[in-house]
Amino acid sequence: MEFTDEQIQRYSRHIILADVGGKGQKKLAQAKVLLIGAGGLGSPAALYLAAAGIGTIGLVDGDVVDLSNLQRQVLHSTATIGVPKVESGRQTLAAINPDITIKTYHHHVNADNILGLLHDYDIVLDGSDNFTTRFLVNDACFFAKKTLISASMFRFEGQLTTIKPHAGYPCYRCLYPEPPPAGLVPNCQEAGVLGVLAGTMGILQATEAIKEILGIGETLADKLLIYDALEMKFRKVSRPKDPSCRLCGPAPAITDLSLDYNVSCTI
Repeated sequence: MEFTDEQIQRYSRHIILADVGGKGQKKLAQAKVLLIGAGGLGSPAALYLAAAGIGTIGLVDGDVVDLSNLQRQVLHSTATIGVPKVESGRQTLAAINPDITIKTYHHHVNADNILGLLHDYDIVLDGSDNFTTRFLVNDACFFAKKTLISASMFRFEGQLTTIKPHAGYPCYRCLYPEPPPAGLVPNCQEAGVLGVLAGTMGILQATEAIKEILGIGETLADKLLIYDALEMKFRKVSRPKDPSCRLCGPAPAITDLSLDYNVSCTI
């Protein structure tokens, strides 16, 4: 593919980077990234992936924009309250970069539809806010051999890791083997979160996606990045493979998506 003069101007700050250049920008233009969730994490991630020139961005979300979302979900606005998040997001991303393709899926992911959603994408970003979706996405990406970049946030702390067991790295269940028992954690919608934390973690997800596409930098596939917004501290901890992992271990107990993935978050 050849860039137009307008595209060369648009991506000029990438193209002059030695580690990106024209070849790297073409890789971004050919990449396909699926975002699970167009909320707090998906919003900043989608904005910067679109600005970076990711050729195809998929948005999956079954919700509509609510006033309470606007404290952190910067993909949306007061004018789009009541509009499906994927449509609100599509409008915003198209305004930022009309050159890219934006595909929307106005429904929640489940065991029946997720493998079909993953099929046409290279990288998946999980911005979900519940354990049901988080474990389902991990397992589906494992079976589909898709690189997954997973972020989470709670109050003032965020976590980020890259998951690609198909390349020999640990899966999400190596870190968290099972969802927490019902009643152990606060309600997913009521725990509270610092709005700007979503921006930090979502942009870090986008950064890792771009690095994976370009094949540059150090991967987070064997590490967990932890961010404490109150102390303004980042730290990385090792995330080794679990030799007894029920999913990616040598004797897996999970061989398909037939598990009951419904996890209650009620206190």
